Amino acid sequence: MQGIRIEQKGDLQYLQFDAFARSGRITHGFTTRRGGFSAFPYHNLNMALHVGDRPDHVRANRAVACAALGINPADLVAAVQVHGSRVEVVGPQHRGRGAVDYSTAIPDTDALITNTPGLPLSSYYADCVPILLYDPVRTCIGLAHAGWRGTVQGIAGAAVAKMREVYGCDAGDILAGIGPSIGPCCYQVDVPVQQALAKVFSYWEELLKPVGPDRWLLDLWETNRRVLMDAGVKAENITVARLCTACRTDLFFSYRMEQGKTGRMASLIMIKE
Repeated sequence: MQGIRIEQKGDLQYLQFDAFARSGRITHGFTTRRGGFSAFPYHNLNMALHVGDRPDHVRANRAVACAALGINPADLVAAVQVHGSRVEVVGPQHRGRGAVDYSTAIPDTDALITNTPGLPLSSYYADCVPILLYDPVRTCIGLAHAGWRGTVQGIAGAAVAKMREVYGCDAGDILAGIGPSIGPCCYQVDVPVQQALAKVFSYWEELLKPVGPDRWLLDLWETNRRVLMDAGVKAENITVARLCTACRTDLFFSYRMEQGKTGRMASLIMIKE
């Protein structure tokens, strides 16, 4: 777990990247499943409004997690994640979208970027890869939600490209963090996924480990690291948590290991005012 640490406040546990925390200009975190109010099968810190959990429990969970990070939960900006490649440029007009009511979340979007201080971005996941981005030179941030489809579509690279286009970032200045998600130890995929990767990545054989006839283990961590590097992010500026959600259902929600009936963690990031 080099470069990432677990923080605890009461029963609440969340993770932070050292490189992000050192700047002092942003607040960020990845929640775990510990420290909330939700009942089985969303126990305990389910952060998502769209999975069938009681909304009052989710709002209470968000309040606890946001308080630890100095975020107003009413200000959260969330998207309806669709495993795509759309990046939304977020400004003050988006404040609170998806914070209380899922129907107000930004539609059909898997990455958010902003340079507005005090405007917290959020994404929700339970095996998919959460990616945080921070440019300390241009003082702008971003996050992306990357399942295998979003990874193949280059959602992380699209977010970097949009930060360059909108905020004038140099990709070499951007810090990136790849959070807890299903690891290469557990993420078994089939022929359609293998074929999709082979069409996009010339180095696809480095990302897949054969484990049987027409079955492979896919390394989404390395794939997204390579996507970020292809977009110009320096290898030394990328931190990978290397925590597998499927291995650690004591600490994380896992859609695959819990047969789809479970909660979601959140990735959160905000420029301090």
